[in-house]
Amino acid sequence: MPEQSATSWFSARTVYRHRDLNTYEERITLWHVTDSDAAMAAAEQEAAEYCEGLDGTEYLGFVQTFALFSDEGAPGIGSEVFSLMRDSELAPDAYLDRHFDTGGERAATTLAARDGSEG
Repeated sequence: MPEQSATSWFSARTVYRHRDLNTYEERITLWHVTDSDAAMAAAEQEAAEYCEGLDGTEYLGFVQTFALFSDEGAPGIGSEVFSLMRDSELAPDAYLDRHFDTGGERAATTLAARDGSEG
């Protein structure tokens, strides 16, 4: 019997453009694969399938992966599924405005983010 490679959980972040809506979408998917390269390949295949079902939607060829860390072996409640660290000298409000809260998002935010208070 051939030896099987160990698998681990990875997340993959992919980016799409919905042309008819003038909207960009980021998606994070989970994969149980052998390594980051396998997660990228699986995510890119899934991205193509996702776009097939949506007219006017294109995958932008951007994928980032993240290896999940879990003592239980599988993701569960509260598991960190993605992390991206970025160096910046921007002040916190300017950083959020530039990268996350531009005003064009279609997402719910925390009350603290909406009214400027700390949560």
